[in-house]
Amino acid sequence: MKKLLNRPDAYADEALFGLCAAHPDIYRQLGETGRVITRAGGVREGKVGVVSGGGSGHLPTFTGYVGEGLLDACSVGNVFAGPSVLDCMEAVKAANGGRGVLLLYGNYGGDRMNFDMAAEMLEMEDIPTKTVLVADDVGSAPRSEREKRRGVAGLVYPYKIAGAKAEQDGASLNDVSSIAQKAVDATVTIGVALTPCTVPEAGKPTFGIGDGEMEIGMGIHGEPGIARGPLKSADEVADDMLARLIDDAGIGRGERVSVLVNSLGATPLEELYILFARVSRRLKEQGIAIAMPRVGRYATSMEMAGASLSLCRLDGELEALLAAPAKCPYWSAL
Repeated sequence: MKKLLNRPDAYADEALFGLCAAHPDIYRQLGETGRVITRAGGVREGKVGVVSGGGSGHLPTFTGYVGEGLLDACSVGNVFAGPSVLDCMEAVKAANGGRGVLLLYGNYGGDRMNFDMAAEMLEMEDIPTKTVLVADDVGSAPRSEREKRRGVAGLVYPYKIAGAKAEQDGASLNDVSSIAQKAVDATVTIGVALTPCTVPEAGKPTFGIGDGEMEIGMGIHGEPGIARGPLKSADEVADDMLARLIDDAGIGRGERVSVLVNSLGATPLEELYILFARVSRRLKEQGIAIAMPRVGRYATSMEMAGASLSLCRLDGELEALLAAPAKCPYWSAL
């Protein structure tokens, strides 16, 4: 293991401290553990809160998307481990402006269990919540079993869209949860892994993959994908991923999509742009328009090499919310 760290057991805490120290105008740490990140300016009264959470090791997901027009608060656990029940509760309380709080997070068992327990306890404190699970990973289950799919990089679309809706005067908890679910339903993602990553506390790679191999559909924690085989060219990888997404979502000529090409950690921007160049050409050939494309690191898996491709099918409502003002170091819209 070769990493810039002090102690493996302090990895997540020191990273969160550094995040807030680097951006004191945006982030603030709360809670006894410091594992809750909120907006620096605190909660705005009369606004629906939007909260997420998940494990460390995926920056800028999850805590990086706390900010104006995005999340109000986020709880985080150890590397690849869900946040605690108490931290989930602390995040919801911090985001509560008196109109209820949306719990918006990836479809993982530990996260579901702890957020569900937190929501039950908060009901006794008269804090209403609703839950929307992000399940965009087409590699984790067929469309007929979408409820089993994992939440991966495509979750930034529901973050942005629900966050924008929550900023609107008069928006209710039902309004925000409904638009979040609409964004989840409109988003599909698939990834390709080239190398494993190493969790600091484990000190060894999370999985094995040959030097000349790649795996399509692997999860962001090393969960098995759809197929493993020889490494292909960037154009072949882009074609494969795009075809799977279009087929799964049934996107066709005349539609508009936002495209997200995401590095899983180690893959550089140059390679992401090579992928995007191919995707944009293929979509144009198929008569599918691109709006607000995004290329960069949005949801990582430590230092894993590889990339993911997300498509968010847009209509007028979703596109307007996607373009609405937002501010955080990892997503801006003016």
